[in-house]
Amino acid sequence: MTPFRRLIDILSAFVLGTVLMPLILWVTVLLLVKEGRPILYKAERMKTPDTAFLLWKFRTMRHDDGDRGVSGGDKVNRITETGALLRRKRLDELPQLFNLLRGDVSLVGPRPPLRRYVEMYPRIYREVLTSRPGITGLASVVFHKHEEKLLAACKTAQETEDVYCRRCIPRKAQIDKLYEPRRNICSDFRVMFATVFRSVDPH
Repeated sequence: MTPFRRLIDILSAFVLGTVLMPLILWVTVLLLVKEGRPILYKAERMKTPDTAFLLWKFRTMRHDDGDRGVSGGDKVNRITETGALLRRKRLDELPQLFNLLRGDVSLVGPRPPLRRYVEMYPRIYREVLTSRPGITGLASVVFHKHEEKLLAACKTAQETEDVYCRRCIPRKAQIDKLYEPRRNICSDFRVMFATVFRSVDPH
């Protein structure tokens, strides 16, 4: 990551954190009243093939000690009523501004994967994670709805795992690898704009 991009990330974290603080506080109070503690969900993600960090989100699901892998139709019964609202509006992602400030993620980049997938597909993630992971990215914007539809149809944890590994990981990695050599500040802003206003073409 260039010093200029890191500077943009730091400034963005401060500006967005300040502007969105009332919304962050509202979500915090809503979760406390509706769902109780814990408010935050912290999960290990990979910054590089060898370096992990804790990604922060607002909690949207009931806890399960046996939880593993990505969320599919098999986990839908664990999503709380408030959590469904937060996911629909992407408000569960707001605490990642803390990760942005720390330098765990950038504004734009490939979504940080779970350790299990990095270990299962080292060749893919050795290439993908040459870029710092991002809060959003081109693959997240253009593939999100299709991935959500694929995984929502899964009825078991094993089916979710199979579909994600076979149909999602390779496609998202391909998009991320195509984007990286062509990316610049303008294209990053288009991706961020398309993340907020989903009808906007990010290309």
